[in-house]
Amino acid sequence: MRDMLVERVRLAHEAPLVDLLIQDGRIAQIEPAGAIDAGTVAREDGAGALALPGMVDAHCHVDKTLWGRGWVPHSAGPVLEDRIANGERGRAELGLPSRDGVRALLGQMAAAGTTLARTHTDVDPDIGLRGVELVAKAAEELADVIDVEQVAFPQGGLLTRRGTAELLETALQQGLVGCLGGIDPAALERDSVRHLDLIFGLAESYGVRLDIHLHERGTLGAHTIELIIERVLRHGLEGRVAISHGVAVVEVDRAQSERISEGLAEAQISLLTATVYNTPVLPVAELRGRGVNVGAGNDGVRDLWGPYGNGDMLDRTFHLAYRNGFRTDEQIATAFDVAVSGGAIALGREPARIEPGAPADLFLIDAASIGEAVAARPPRRLVLKRGKVVARHGSPVHAG
Repeated sequence: MRDMLVERVRLAHEAPLVDLLIQDGRIAQIEPAGAIDAGTVAREDGAGALALPGMVDAHCHVDKTLWGRGWVPHSAGPVLEDRIANGERGRAELGLPSRDGVRALLGQMAAAGTTLARTHTDVDPDIGLRGVELVAKAAEELADVIDVEQVAFPQGGLLTRRGTAELLETALQQGLVGCLGGIDPAALERDSVRHLDLIFGLAESYGVRLDIHLHERGTLGAHTIELIIERVLRHGLEGRVAISHGVAVVEVDRAQSERISEGLAEAQISLLTATVYNTPVLPVAELRGRGVNVGAGNDGVRDLWGPYGNGDMLDRTFHLAYRNGFRTDEQIATAFDVAVSGGAIALGREPARIEPGAPADLFLIDAASIGEAVAARPPRRLVLKRGKVVARHGSPVHAG
């Protein structure tokens, strides 16, 4: 692994320029610009750019992406079941998941400064474990570009699709995934108790994490969240469970919302928001103030569920900050922290930091502050993963 001196960068708004010495994939020293005698190591001139820690896409679906191919008009109906059916029809017609598409999207995400991603991969009797195996292979090929954690996800239902539970357990037995998914135990599955008991039992048996899609709204969704909290505490899975979407927590009256938030904080359950379309946005400051960890992700990127997305977590941070009504640099920095620390905590990882001893997972951007970086979203000048250059000026430099 090549050592490197990253010269003349800033770590905060109006901070003095510093140099970063990177050795063995970690930040070894941070000193005033020109103060490190690094000998003949490779050098990268930061030219006064802002250095920021690598971001986490805590909720995406790279197996579904159409990235890298021609435009495919959206054809799904308006409700969840329509999108599920459209995705399943289209994957056979369009050859999804596609190795080239998965690799291209992961490379695009890395070039935008994402250094860790959690992706949910469909598992059902029609596709079996083909998608999980394909994504696992692509992730292995790009292991020095981006870390990928895969969730075995019963998109079309677990109880309602005979054979899906057995496939999920096979994926766990074979060690293909470190996280198990669930989806709408009441609204889609019509049996919250059986659905949750099944996935919690598997998670406990195989020592994996859980990430449950919860599109359920209002009092129904709030009730499901309370069932999840109870099971986390009963199974001793504190800090190992996330709820994706989960907007019901703020769709009930304030007293119930606060009670549920207390339960989420006690059980160390993270909420993961994608801030997409007209879905209500989670109130970041309010939830964090109640002790609830919040992470963020792109969700679908240019796929059969929707035509939008670019894989850029800084762009997703913009939407999160904008829809939360954040205007000050301090508020916008909170949204950015959701996309860095919040996602890492949800995945059970140490958040990326720019400090001696930390992995050199970072990017340089031509902006005066985090506020400007999020508002303007210029191309990333340089992206490092464990000290290796993976992108320059928004373009990947490593093919895997």
